[in-house]
Amino acid sequence: MRLTSAGMFLLLFSALQATDVQEKEVRALVGSDVELSCIFPERHSFDLNDLYVYWQTSVVGTPKTVVTYYLSGNSSAGHEDNRYRDRARLSLESMKRGDFSLHLHNITPQDEQRFNCLVFRKSLELEKILDVVVTLHVAANYSMPVVRAPSGPSENEELTFTCTSVNGYPRPNVYWINRTDNSLLNETLQNNTVSLNAQGLYDVVSVLTIRRTPSVNVGCCIENVLLHQNLTTISTQAETVTGTEYGITESQADAPKKQGAVLSALIVLGVVVAVAVATGWVCRSRCPPRDPHRYPLKVLQDVAFLQSVALIAFTLTSSSGSPTLGRGSWAWPLMSWAPYF
Repeated sequence: MRLTSAGMFLLLFSALQATDVQEKEVRALVGSDVELSCIFPERHSFDLNDLYVYWQTSVVGTPKTVVTYYLSGNSSAGHEDNRYRDRARLSLESMKRGDFSLHLHNITPQDEQRFNCLVFRKSLELEKILDVVVTLHVAANYSMPVVRAPSGPSENEELTFTCTSVNGYPRPNVYWINRTDNSLLNETLQNNTVSLNAQGLYDVVSVLTIRRTPSVNVGCCIENVLLHQNLTTISTQAETVTGTEYGITESQADAPKKQGAVLSALIVLGVVVAVAVATGWVCRSRCPPRDPHRYPLKVLQDVAFLQSVALIAFTLTSSSGSPTLGRGSWAWPLMSWAPYF
């Protein structure tokens, strides 16, 4: 009997008596190639002209889909489903040795199905010699989670963290972790949105809302159960420190301390100047007048000393926020009476 179409072949073997079915499971990553094994259990050589080999999807309650097939003296071109055309292949050389495995290229999420391999022999009145069901599990790695933490000071009593991960498969589990003791946060604190993108992969966005504390250290974990994979990103929200590009801004609480230190320095300097003035007057009243032409070096040294004192006073005054040195400044008298020594 010569079969001329896939439809006739389906009608034929669907009425045949069932045989023992082998069950297998295979995992594959999206975009990879996979081999779905269908091998005759005994060492045997086969004549291709004596074989009918058929691969179809096997989902209970849905119509069977033709993946690919081999009919002696016929081509399967034009009968396989468009989703598998140019992606599904059988090896003629391997079939001669009893290996009827299906080679499936460029795996997609839609390939996650049950595939049924059926082999018949014409010489045995179309007896079914092999029946294998292979369940294909498809997976894709999720991207490393990206966590957005609250930025800047806020008056809110709650903190909101957002965790995003994309292009994964199958649907993920999302956990938020308290990094202080590595405990899982209550799932009621998070709101997860999982959606399928154009590639048939999952994107997930998880929003965590917790009460504000002085220091928060949380982590977002994306679990891919099929790949036994956990991807975790840590986010820290600490108390904000006011800063600039080059350093930390001085705290307002430190300003009175600095002003007090400057005031103390000014008082000490004033005492030193007063002692110097008194000493000068006493010396001038008890000692004979000096000839400025006879002692020019001494006069210059006295002037230089007092000008140095005035310069120190100016520096301290500038650091306290009053950088002007003029007739309104307390340091001006040092400059005005210095030449009289």
